[in-house]
Amino acid sequence: MDEVWWSRFAQPKRALWTGQNRSKVEAPQWQAGDEDPKALACYGLLRADTEEMMLRFVQGRPISAVTCDFLQWLTQELGKQGKKALLLVWDNASWHISKQVTSWIKQHNRKAKATGGVRILSCLLPKRSPWLNPIEPKWLHGKRAVMPAQGLLSAEELESRVCAYYGCPKLKPLAQPLS
Repeated sequence: MDEVWWSRFAQPKRALWTGQNRSKVEAPQWQAGDEDPKALACYGLLRADTEEMMLRFVQGRPISAVTCDFLQWLTQELGKQGKKALLLVWDNASWHISKQVTSWIKQHNRKAKATGGVRILSCLLPKRSPWLNPIEPKWLHGKRAVMPAQGLLSAEELESRVCAYYGCPKLKPLAQPLS
């Protein structure tokens, strides 16, 4: 599992060759009146059993409360498929190791054990080792595939392209709780 930012402006690293000259892709510029966010946050889970991605976009940024909402959604979806456990491999992001998330996982596992739901086993990757997370290359290939070489996508178009690329349904984004 991991989170990623899908920028509407920054172009993913890729080489475009025309004959002998390497052409450089210019990133689109923000225009006055553009009310869409500059980037969209997205949670994703790469399933080892099916190689499928499970995605949810986020309104705002990834925080502990939204991480708990994503985990809740994941366990519900996996439970519908008859799964009993989720082995979660992720990095040491602050919203993964926060007290709120760790206590939510403990509470969830107690409830799942009592009622037969999907339990979560969380394993942290070593610090500064994103190459060990198999979802990282999937994000990179996805960014290269969905971003146009020229032009700017709206937030809606970007979200639709990402969901289509990974073969995921386009679901309502997870919202940050009101404080």
